[in-house]
Amino acid sequence: MFINPTKETLALTRHSLANGRGALSKGVTIATGLTWYDLQAPSKNIYPVITPLRNSIPRVQRMNASDAARWKQVTALTGSGYDSMGWVPEGQRSGTMSYTASQKSAAYVTIGEEDYLTFEAEAAAQGLEDENSMVTLRLLQKMMRKEEIGLLAGNASLMLGTPSNPTLSASGTGATLPAATYSVIVVALTLEGWKNASLSSGIATTKTITGADGKTFVLSGGSSNKSSNVTQAVTLGQSLFATVAALQGAVAYAWFVGAAGNETLQAISTLNSVAFSAPLSGGRQVASVVTGDNSANPNYAFDGLLTQSLNPSNLAYVNTLATGTPGTGTALTASGRGSVAEIDTMLQSMWDNYRISPTVLYVSSQELKNITNKVLGTGTGSLLRYDAGATGGLPYGVVAGGTIEFYFNPFASDGGTKMPIKVHPDLPPGTLIAYAEHLPEWYQNNEVPNVAEVLTRRDYYRMDWPPRTRQREYGVYVEEVLAVYATFGLGVITNIANG
Repeated sequence: MFINPTKETLALTRHSLANGRGALSKGVTIATGLTWYDLQAPSKNIYPVITPLRNSIPRVQRMNASDAARWKQVTALTGSGYDSMGWVPEGQRSGTMSYTASQKSAAYVTIGEEDYLTFEAEAAAQGLEDENSMVTLRLLQKMMRKEEIGLLAGNASLMLGTPSNPTLSASGTGATLPAATYSVIVVALTLEGWKNASLSSGIATTKTITGADGKTFVLSGGSSNKSSNVTQAVTLGQSLFATVAALQGAVAYAWFVGAAGNETLQAISTLNSVAFSAPLSGGRQVASVVTGDNSANPNYAFDGLLTQSLNPSNLAYVNTLATGTPGTGTALTASGRGSVAEIDTMLQSMWDNYRISPTVLYVSSQELKNITNKVLGTGTGSLLRYDAGATGGLPYGVVAGGTIEFYFNPFASDGGTKMPIKVHPDLPPGTLIAYAEHLPEWYQNNEVPNVAEVLTRRDYYRMDWPPRTRQREYGVYVEEVLAVYATFGLGVITNIANG
């Protein structure tokens, strides 16, 4: 007689469960893992995608675009005789006026990002989310963030060169910096260079990128050449102070300190000065890796708003605050009438020279606090708000803190305008930028309503590359250039100390 093992096993199992004996009757817990897997769908994309410039600058699709956008620009009309007098004798003719004109061009460039999705990952994600679409969404979002930084700080033309030699001094008591003779080298950084730099990984010089097609290209990281080294003897208890002449185009400075010939990266400051009071840190990037000026990418980039503002050949307002006390710098100044003196001076200068009024002020979080302190500080306002609709049944509540939502610009032909103050995620501490988004009506007689436009040869598009392995490969690209027609509609205050 043959025994059916399956029937016998099931019978024994039922007998064990029925009598409350055996491991199965009392050994299964949640820890065993015999439960549903509660995975929420879709995945949570928890990362910031903040692109205020990309969202606000008008985008214009160009027809029959070639390698570059080009336009003629008439920037002045000069009257005959005395430019401000139009008097003509009876029966006679006036002299002939003249023009100031130039031709402008801006080369189109490509911005892009790539990713891939394996066939297995695509199949495994079914029922959770459409991973094909999500890859494209994340690609687009990351590319837009890179585009935002380019619109603000892309650099194709502004070479920082070599900073002047730093000026050193030593003074004070109570510092723990060991007594020695220190050598200091400084490297200037563009905004791109500041974002690419950190004390742990060092400053960016150049980087070779291998594309998904296997081809390579080299990008400059946004750093200048290094200065010559300067030495200073420090006795125990003293602090070491270093300053350098501010470079227009730089928003930060990297400081290499150590024994002569062995200087390493010890500080990255958004001021043109720094102080060292504690022992130096080991294991940092050495100054010898900097061998040239790597501040711009003339073959791949366009100039962003900040770069065009800081370019000395343009007409933007630029105020680089004085060095002040080394390591401390110069802060913004309260006007005493509920405003900031340096911002008022900028707004007045832009009106007096070009009859233009900025419409938005972009700042870092540090400068938002500093402006608030100057405007609402002691003697100029209150940092408390009263809330008549307080919760908890109370007739009113007191809310601590406050900030500045708008900055009133009195220098405008219609009696003044309110500029929103916006925190930009990519502006470094110590720099703010005023931007006239639109030309006033007295400039708009030639169909130029905007100070700047994003001209697109081919706007956002996705590339689905032919399969060459068992994965789908995608690219998201845009071909564009930032055309700034009126650089005098931009204003920058930089080298601002925190305070």
